[in-house]
Amino acid sequence: MHILHSLLTELKEEFAWSQKGQERGSWFIYTLLAIILPFTSSRTSNLLRTLITLFGFSYVKKKRYYTFMASTKIPWKALWSKVWHMIPEPKTRGKLLIALDDFINPKTGKKIFACSRIFDHAAKENQSKYPWAQNVVSIGLLKMIKGRWACLPLCHRFYHQRKEIEQKQMKYCGKPIEFLNKHQQAVSMISEVASGFMNADIVVVADSWFGNNGMWKPLRQELGQRVNMISRLRSNNNLFDLPEESRGPGRPRKYGDKLGTTSSLAVQCQELASEYRVNLYGRKRPVLAYYRVVMLKTLKCAVRVVWIYRRTQWVALFSTDLTLSVKEIIEYYGARWKIEACFKELKRDIGSADTQARHPVAVTNHLNFCMMATAITWIYASRLQKTPSRRHAVHGRNHFAFSDVRRSIAKAALADDFVILCPPPGKPADNSVGAALLRLVA
Repeated sequence: MHILHSLLTELKEEFAWSQKGQERGSWFIYTLLAIILPFTSSRTSNLLRTLITLFGFSYVKKKRYYTFMASTKIPWKALWSKVWHMIPEPKTRGKLLIALDDFINPKTGKKIFACSRIFDHAAKENQSKYPWAQNVVSIGLLKMIKGRWACLPLCHRFYHQRKEIEQKQMKYCGKPIEFLNKHQQAVSMISEVASGFMNADIVVVADSWFGNNGMWKPLRQELGQRVNMISRLRSNNNLFDLPEESRGPGRPRKYGDKLGTTSSLAVQCQELASEYRVNLYGRKRPVLAYYRVVMLKTLKCAVRVVWIYRRTQWVALFSTDLTLSVKEIIEYYGARWKIEACFKELKRDIGSADTQARHPVAVTNHLNFCMMATAITWIYASRLQKTPSRRHAVHGRNHFAFSDVRRSIAKAALADDFVILCPPPGKPADNSVGAALLRLVA
């Protein structure tokens, strides 16, 4: 309970500049709590119902609360900066691990901000390949929490197609929206997070779509030597040996002899592979791998390539940070999958996909609320002294789940002492938690 009170109080301080801001701060932290509580979805109407029923916001009118949810006066930049610094021990072995990917938020209503026909490469046979959805580029912090990897949302951008911007003349808060491709948006977000951690070396973990020179070159220009990348190699990438020292006249060579493609070298080096014990997907696993430092023309630099051999397949990873070991490269790229789990938590558990807000500011605020609620949940878990117990046992899974942390937060938020430590504005309508829950689910 004291952990939850401490987290919410730090966020509430960002609104303390006026009396109106203090009231808005109370609404903000209790809206975050209403999203985290595992009782209802995060639609605005359900959030208002939760505030009135559970926390005694009986004086709040529907129109006034909807105006707050679409307010431009919520200081998101300062709030996110505060959340970044609330994360205990954000570095992993001295480096900041940032996962990068994009996801789609399917919608059903018309004229919803940032919605368009987006190609879904993961669509099933009975699903449309071009759903009506929002496309969101997001980054998250990969962190080990109580023995398991987790991804904490840090920043996001709505991706707008160039043709949509030009045809609809899209605007946000009265200003025309500038087209940025996903690589440019990713570089902008990573640079923003890097400015909040000035002394930290950054390792960006991304899939092969982002792991190319389209993002690597501007990222290095923006952040210099403090940023590196782990990604997956394509099978047809050409690899070159390191250049030998030039002793004769003329310009020294940038690349050595051509070694072959990723797939041809995978076949040649399979007999040289060694076994490693790696912390992968929740437990120590034996992994058959071979590594070599080569020159990659697509990135124009030296990289450490790690071939991982399965029974019938192989995977090639690369790291621009030559100081990382084979185990670390495999473990960090395996942890990248947690950003996919984060998207599932955000869309299904928290409920960002359920909202039907249409106004640009309301849509942006709601996604910020959902992402910050997800980050606060994991920060709360990392500050707990004891590991949360798993409610539903699953074969092969010993670690706690995201829902277990939400249940723990619900117990702390609905305790009698929490209202005393963090009182809402106005007198609560009813102090009986049991009666409040019955009204909420009625």
